[in-house]
Amino acid sequence: MTAAVCVDLDGTLVRYDRSFDAVVAATLTDHLGTATDEIVAAYTDAFIDAFEALEPRPYHAGMDAALACAGGSPDVDDGAGTDTHSDALVAAYRDREYAAGTVSEATRNCLADLGADPDTSVAVVTDGVGDWQRGKLAHHGLADLVDATVVSYEVGGHKTDGDPYEAVRDRLAADEYVMVGDSYAADVEAAREAGFVPVHYEDEGPDLFAVLKAFL
Repeated sequence: MTAAVCVDLDGTLVRYDRSFDAVVAATLTDHLGTATDEIVAAYTDAFIDAFEALEPRPYHAGMDAALACAGGSPDVDDGAGTDTHSDALVAAYRDREYAAGTVSEATRNCLADLGADPDTSVAVVTDGVGDWQRGKLAHHGLADLVDATVVSYEVGGHKTDGDPYEAVRDRLAADEYVMVGDSYAADVEAAREAGFVPVHYEDEGPDLFAVLKAFL
């Protein structure tokens, strides 16, 4: 029997040593000299609103809101009219977010073992912006360990909408589809509704990726 094993990216394949809010706060502090709770909340609220609506440039929407809350302007006159404060902030935030993530050796070994099985395909299924998430996979050396990458922004809907799961079925033929992830709503409930076998990834207990291949 053939299987497609799908794995969430943020919080599952890549684990973080701090919250995303903490990464935002550090970025804003470096660039603005301050990052009050109100400024960070302005970023988060604007980002989430834009992200959930699949609006273009959600990170820029968040940084523009943070700048406005801090009393600054998103615009910078660089002589060419192309640079903005939010461009620099988004680039700095991206670098910090990538650096804050780690991938365990057990995770890498598990992906490699699954990929070596001729009856198993491996896919990353993630809610996010295409170039951002693909860049993260490349940064952590995971891109070559998977057969497909499905990103919600590229398929027109997040996992809770079901679109990424439909895209997996279109791209990978298999008798059984498995979804591994840390979000109960997106990776368990939505996956089950799409006909996938869900595996909920949690921090407690042994590293799931150390035993996943045997489990499957």
